[in-house]
Amino acid sequence: MALYEHVFMARQDASPQQVDALIEQFKSIIESNGGKIAKVENWGLKSLAYRIKKNRKAFYALLNIDAPSAAVVELERQMRINEDILRFMTIRVEAHEEGLSAMMQKRDRDDRRGDRDDRPGGRDRDRGDRGDRGDRRGPPRDRAPRREEFVAAVEAEEND
Repeated sequence: MALYEHVFMARQDASPQQVDALIEQFKSIIESNGGKIAKVENWGLKSLAYRIKKNRKAFYALLNIDAPSAAVVELERQMRINEDILRFMTIRVEAHEEGLSAMMQKRDRDDRRGDRDDRPGGRDRDRGDRGDRGDRRGPPRDRAPRREEFVAAVEAEEND
């Protein structure tokens, strides 16, 4: 049997429980066709780079599959039919990745960092004087006269 990595995106208005039910449905399809799921990672709700079928966000999930090609063909057929699935992609791999995927490692790294705003170098720290940059606005310019000032100047000329 071949090894595959399969990622799919589900609609943003589906609940996390519905996404878990979809994963279970797809696991049963693979298992009924003689394959097995080695690992499931639910990456959660993420923003999309562009709108897909009027959705700006989607639930992502990864399935590591060890199955014959017929099982993957049936899985993809079922995904094309399902209206909750926005996109999917299946890639054949030589070996499954051990441990967490890059997406889950990123999430863990972000969780460990926590709120860094009150540490030195945090995002919202007071930067103090930035005298080395100079004045970004440039030299002062004469402002254009306001309408009232212009009218007053014209009336003054007429009275002279």
